[in-house]
Amino acid sequence: MTESIEPSTSSSLPSTAGDPSTVIHPRREPFEHGLLPIPKLIFSDPTQTLIPLRQKLLELSSNQQVNSASIAEALQISIDHAGLVLSTLASVLHSESDPLVTAKPGELDSVGADVHDLVLFLYIQSYKRLLPRTHKDSAAVTDVWPSTSAFDGYLSALSPLQLVRSNSRRFMPSQADEEAHQLSYLQKHMANILSLLAEPVEGEGEESLVLTMDRFEHLGFLIQFGDKGSEGNSLSQASPFFANSDPDMPAVPVPAAQVLDWVLQNIASALENISERMAPKENGPANASDQDVAMADASTSSVKASASARGPIFIEGISKSSYVKHASDIKGSSVKVLNCHESAIYILAPLRYATVYGCSDATIVLGAVGKAVRVEHCERAHVIVVAKRICIANCRECVFFLGVNQQPLIVGDNHKLQVAPYNTFYPQLEEHMTEVGILPTVNRWDETVALGVVDPHDSLSHPAGVSDVQTESAAPVDPDQLTNFVIPNWLGGDSAGSTKDNPFTLPDAYIASQDKNQTNLGEIRQLLQEAQLEDSRKRELSSALHVYFKDWLYASGNIRQLYCLQGD
Repeated sequence: MTESIEPSTSSSLPSTAGDPSTVIHPRREPFEHGLLPIPKLIFSDPTQTLIPLRQKLLELSSNQQVNSASIAEALQISIDHAGLVLSTLASVLHSESDPLVTAKPGELDSVGADVHDLVLFLYIQSYKRLLPRTHKDSAAVTDVWPSTSAFDGYLSALSPLQLVRSNSRRFMPSQADEEAHQLSYLQKHMANILSLLAEPVEGEGEESLVLTMDRFEHLGFLIQFGDKGSEGNSLSQASPFFANSDPDMPAVPVPAAQVLDWVLQNIASALENISERMAPKENGPANASDQDVAMADASTSSVKASASARGPIFIEGISKSSYVKHASDIKGSSVKVLNCHESAIYILAPLRYATVYGCSDATIVLGAVGKAVRVEHCERAHVIVVAKRICIANCRECVFFLGVNQQPLIVGDNHKLQVAPYNTFYPQLEEHMTEVGILPTVNRWDETVALGVVDPHDSLSHPAGVSDVQTESAAPVDPDQLTNFVIPNWLGGDSAGSTKDNPFTLPDAYIASQDKNQTNLGEIRQLLQEAQLEDSRKRELSSALHVYFKDWLYASGNIRQLYCLQGD
């Protein structure tokens, strides 16, 4: 600090946890979309490593902002990995007005990351995710799981879905379980985290650490109060330390120990609240409104999405049916599609985050996702998505049709993945893209980045010697195999839109292939129309065409699109 300022020493530490609108929550986004399996980012003792690293970053910074070259030098990583750190941090930052968040593709490096946000981002790379949970009714969901994959994985003979399902059928942990796990992590590490943000009072040494209001605001990267989080008031306004500060006067710094006591008190209250809320459900029936969402019924007429006031929309357990959600149906800003099989899922809405987990033999169409998409533990799925960025983890035989502004990230144990340019549209797509900040002029669908086959954040034990093995990347779909995906008109929603075609320009090879296919189709139609066939031969030809078309529908997975034609 440049001036010696007496810290505030208020003895009153009111907890906000008694008011449901101001209960402390972990920000899920850094934990769900911000972890990178890069060994040099994971420190056995984060505090001891990051305190000198923070100082080095500050020395390399300009106005406390660092670019990828400075990150690469400080962390001793490649410039490509440093760029990945920068773009990943941008996708999970808490402030929508942060220059790194508002930067256009290609401008991230010139803007740079705030050193203190970066240090917190690096600290949580030590976080371990919860293992998948056992579904409370394992037998009831057995029928919707796909059959065993025909080939073995590199690390295990189990396929990604089998790995998820091992030990009595496992599912993604409930929101309440994950929140408690994240809060417990923050509770354990909060003293260290605050030490990275605090600074000593001039003349009093390292033992007298204080937090300025600006440094305190960086905690908003990890925690939030109430339902709206970063979309609501700033973190300082939710605290007793800076809530009534005069915006024209610098707020008095607060002792870090006092902030620690207040945060830990709120975390303890929140954990107690989660425990009390979950206790009655341990043996009781599932409630569709709970945060711990039960599997939806598998018929179109009874499947329901569920959400909490602050959590994502859940679409779970859909089997052999079609399901659609429009912008008017999405109350939050994120969606999780879980454990859906042999189905067509349409989420035609603007979103901030999306997760697809444990799906097989399904076609999933996601509208414009402005922050990040994560697809994990899926088999034989077609994922069609417009997004700022996408991460693919532990998937097999999946095809991704992408309109993405950043390079697709591939991590974990993947096999036989394919990527292709985006191949569909719906009337409101361009409006949704504009709303969430995705550019149709930039599509990096084929610039995949493959990281390690082992995810150090998954809490699983792995064979020795494979931590540095790179995962299998994705192959581009052959231009002759790409077809336009048509979203049925009656799924387009009630409101009109201006999008009449794919907003992303196809690469030349794919345009040439489509033109050739259109020409061939026209020639075949003409030959059929001019053919002089007897009625019996016409019937034979028609029957043969139907048989081949049906075979193609099943072989290509396009049979899923016809589920929407089924009656309720």
